[in-house]
Amino acid sequence: MDIETLYRRWLFEVWYGDYSGVADIFTPGFVGHWPSLDVHGPQGVVDQIEQSRHFFDDIENTLDVGPLIDGDLIAARWTFRGSYREGIPGATAAPGTRIAFAGQDIFRAEGGRLAEYWVVSDGLGMMESLGALGG
Repeated sequence: MDIETLYRRWLFEVWYGDYSGVADIFTPGFVGHWPSLDVHGPQGVVDQIEQSRHFFDDIENTLDVGPLIDGDLIAARWTFRGSYREGIPGATAAPGTRIAFAGQDIFRAEGGRLAEYWVVSDGLGMMESLGALGG
């Protein structure tokens, strides 16, 4: 599977709750570097995405730029949209509030699968949209 297809599956299958292909997308030794933690292996990816999905319904991702591919690296800019369920500490937004925030992904592929991940996203903007910050 080519690296662009792997990325699109990440953004439009895994983030939509379809985990059936994670073993085909991620290496067994996958490491994902989220801002506050590292995630290991395909099951670690599923656990992290499930935790994030727990707070939102009606998730819709858009691919805004890219993916840009250079050898075994792939980068893209995306926008996440979702309806807040509740449960994020400090959030005062009512359930059903629709929010959006953007971010950038960088993946490194190895052996036809994604092996390492770095993400930068507008967590501050997300928390402001949820009423957790003054603004």
